[in-house]
Amino acid sequence: MSVTRDIVASYRAPRRVMRRLLAAGQREDRALVTLLLACGLIFVAQLPRLSREATLNPDVPFDARVGAALLAWGVFMPLICYGIAAISHLVARALGGKGSWFTARIALFWSMLVATPVWLLHGLTAGFIGPGPELTFVGLVLAAVFCIVWLASLIEGEWPKGDNTVAQE
Repeated sequence: MSVTRDIVASYRAPRRVMRRLLAAGQREDRALVTLLLACGLIFVAQLPRLSREATLNPDVPFDARVGAALLAWGVFMPLICYGIAAISHLVARALGGKGSWFTARIALFWSMLVATPVWLLHGLTAGFIGPGPELTFVGLVLAAVFCIVWLASLIEGEWPKGDNTVAQE
C-alpha cells in the first residue's frame, strides 16, 4: 500500500497498519525516512503561524522564525524522538512488553506521520484564524489523533496478537 493510503487506513485501524509495517521487517532506513518526512511536514505546517506572528510582531523577522523552526524540526526533534521512543520501549518492557527498540521507534515515527494532516490543519488554523476556540479544538483533535495512533501502534509492537512476535534486538 502507498504511504497516503496507509495514513488514511491508520485512522480506521491503526493496529492493522502497524502490523503490516512490522511484517515488512526491521528496516531502519524506512523508520528514519518516516521520521524525517513527519518532521518535514510538521515544519511546513508551522509556516502560516510563523508568517502571522512575523506580521503581528515585526521585531523578529520571518526569516529568523523560519530558521529557528527548521533547526527545531530538522535537527533537534528527530534526536528527541529517538529518545522518546527509547523511553516508551523501556516503559513498555517494564509493563511486560515483548517488542524491540525498533518497534517502539516505528510506532512513534509512524504516529507522527499519521498525525501530519491534522498538523497541517492546525498550522493553517493558527495562521489564518489565530488563537481562539477553533485553534484549541484543532489542537485537541491533533493530540487525540496522535495519542490514539501512538498507543495503538505501541501496543501492537510491544504486545502483538498471535504468533506475530517481533524478535528482540
